[in-house]
Amino acid sequence: MSSVFEGTTFCIHTFGCQMNKHDSERVSGMLEGLGSFPVETIEEADLVVFMTCCVREAADTRLYGQVASMKNIPLREGSPLGKRYSAVGGCIGQRDGEKLLKALPHLDVVFGTHNLGSLPGLLRRAIERHDRASEVLEAGEAFSSDLPTAREHAWAAWLPITVGCNNFCSYCIVPYVRGREKSRKLEDIAQEARGYVEAGVKEITLLGQNVNSYGRDLYGEPRFVDVLDAVDATGIERLRFATSHPKDLTDEVIERFGTLRSLMPALHLPVQSGSNRILEAMNRRYTRERYLSLIEKLRAVRPDIALSTDIIVGFPGETEADFMETYRLVEEVGYSQVFTFIYSKREGTPAAEMEDDTPREVIQDRFDRLVDLVQRKAFEANQAELGTVVDVLVEGTSKRDGAILAGKSPKNQTVHAPIPSGIDAAALIGSMVPVRIEEARTWYLSGTVVDA
Repeated sequence: MSSVFEGTTFCIHTFGCQMNKHDSERVSGMLEGLGSFPVETIEEADLVVFMTCCVREAADTRLYGQVASMKNIPLREGSPLGKRYSAVGGCIGQRDGEKLLKALPHLDVVFGTHNLGSLPGLLRRAIERHDRASEVLEAGEAFSSDLPTAREHAWAAWLPITVGCNNFCSYCIVPYVRGREKSRKLEDIAQEARGYVEAGVKEITLLGQNVNSYGRDLYGEPRFVDVLDAVDATGIERLRFATSHPKDLTDEVIERFGTLRSLMPALHLPVQSGSNRILEAMNRRYTRERYLSLIEKLRAVRPDIALSTDIIVGFPGETEADFMETYRLVEEVGYSQVFTFIYSKREGTPAAEMEDDTPREVIQDRFDRLVDLVQRKAFEANQAELGTVVDVLVEGTSKRDGAILAGKSPKNQTVHAPIPSGIDAAALIGSMVPVRIEEARTWYLSGTVVDA
């Protein structure tokens, strides 16, 4: 198979969640293993792969626009294929299948979330037979971790522990495109984590649509706390996880924020709404009171924990009173970061059938008010770092200034610091450096490297 791909170039455009980013690394690993070379832009690429997300309508619009626009991009000089081939995978690929080929005449290949490993064969068919190809399975590869990988960063790794979701929140398309929840064996997770540590990885992020329910399908009860213990035991320096559903966050997992050496003091805990009425309509299966009790427990165990969340504004039927419940919850919790979204109807979900006559300008006003609050609270949260020394995992240099290091703190804050005199920035990438924080802005911290 490799002869078809030898000397070609490819680029991958990834939309959406960390699971898509992990899948993109597997696609890159497969194509590199077949003799193709990664490039940054479509202009340089013979093969273009779109790893898509269909959680929000804007993602569909963006994908269709980008695929359609490729017909106007000249083929690179010396391309061995005679044309540029494109493929769409991820959640839109799973949802729409062959419909994409009909809607996008310049698209060559469609593949789904359950058959990532089929992509090279589908591309080969398109290249050799000049035949457009689609393969979308209802079930297949539970995990793509056995496929080759080309990680974006040598010092960091995504480690999926579950795929799919059983929650069926009324607004969410994920269970329909990722399938029902499946857990990996604990032994396989620990083995993969040990391999990463031996390879020099400094930070592992455990992935799942709902990591907290890990193991229910295999062992009859959630065993996520066992995953945390096992990965911590590998000696990994930093451990994170995403995403965590409040209804399944146990006291044992909360306790680990105070006892596990590697577990970073940061948690993404999506609340979606502060109104019990809206939470019930969303089928979230917890109350505002239950959520706030989890926050209280987390801060009792780890007072300095940085909390982030997702919030949907304008869910069908949301009133001003419902919105103010959300607003007051954000004020009370004091998140370090909030991902705010205006509700986007997804066909096939129960919420898509719900009637709502709230004017768009009213929803936009609520959204703007919430964003203002979020920014103010994030700024306040970062002020606590002034004068402290934080260990920063260096990721590279600032996009705006090559003389400035950029990395992440234990709380997942972006940190900037000038490169110390006489130090090669490339030598610091992937290492931990202590930075004394001298300035705290809304979305980043800045300071000076100490003891360099």
